[in-house]
Amino acid sequence: MSTFVSGQEFADFVLGFQHTAFRLEQRDDQYHDPEEDEPFRRFMQGEPATVTGWNDEWEEMLRRRTADGQRMTRVRVVAEPHTDYTRFLLDLARVNVAAGEDIRYLSRERARETGLPQEDFWLIDSSRVAVMRFEEDNALAGAVLYDDPAVVVRHCYYRDVACHFAIPYQEYVGS
Repeated sequence: MSTFVSGQEFADFVLGFQHTAFRLEQRDDQYHDPEEDEPFRRFMQGEPATVTGWNDEWEEMLRRRTADGQRMTRVRVVAEPHTDYTRFLLDLARVNVAAGEDIRYLSRERARETGLPQEDFWLIDSSRVAVMRFEEDNALAGAVLYDDPAVVVRHCYYRDVACHFAIPYQEYVGS
């Protein structure tokens, strides 16, 4: 069975994890999130991605949940050379990784070779999946939620493949 959710209902789904949350990101172009518009513009002018403090709430949530033993992992599939938006996210990852998020990078070519789906999704506690849907302008429309065991197992496999082949942030940026 599947259900479409958006807005706060989608946010509650993602943040409702008890043990693990995994995200596969497949888009190189900017996700159209109005909250990122000003930080991205400022980044393009040479400022750090987090200079305005717009990410502070997410960073604090990561620190708190990591301290409680919960894990959030993200694999970003990226084109190389990087787009401006990927460079923005790499700068932002520096802060999120320090707060406890495990962010990894996988080249688009390698992702194709491994058979990963070309969709963004969240896998929550290895038991529920949200396959994200986007508008024409890359704005998040919402997600289709699944708890069907076959769909969940397939996405657990995708998570395992992505994590196996992806390079951890620190190694990817060479620090």
